[in-house]
Amino acid sequence: MAQNNERIFSMKFSKVYPLLVAKAERKGRTRAEVDEVTGWLTGYTPEQLEALLASDSDYRSFFENAPAPNPKAELITGVVCGVRVETIEDPLMRDIRRLDKLIDELAKGKPMEKILRK
Repeated sequence: MAQNNERIFSMKFSKVYPLLVAKAERKGRTRAEVDEVTGWLTGYTPEQLEALLASDSDYRSFFENAPAPNPKAELITGVVCGVRVETIEDPLMRDIRRLDKLIDELAKGKPMEKILRK
């Protein structure tokens, strides 16, 4: 499992993020909404996300260098890829799955206020 985690951690952000956007867009949501939930979770601005997309940054550094991780991220619960988000022990993998969960909620049509735990 740790080896698989390392593979995920080393994936280029510029390869992963378009997949998250595509998932949301297939369900009628927008890239701006993906940017909003990503920013809510990490503190990145849309301009910072653009710079990361143009860089060689990997998923590990994306999360480790997040400018303002949201303390409300603890409120993100549920199952992603068959695993309960709140029970994932590795903090980096938990953050990755939290972002996956937010994108899932977006794709399922959940209102933004609920996704952002307002």
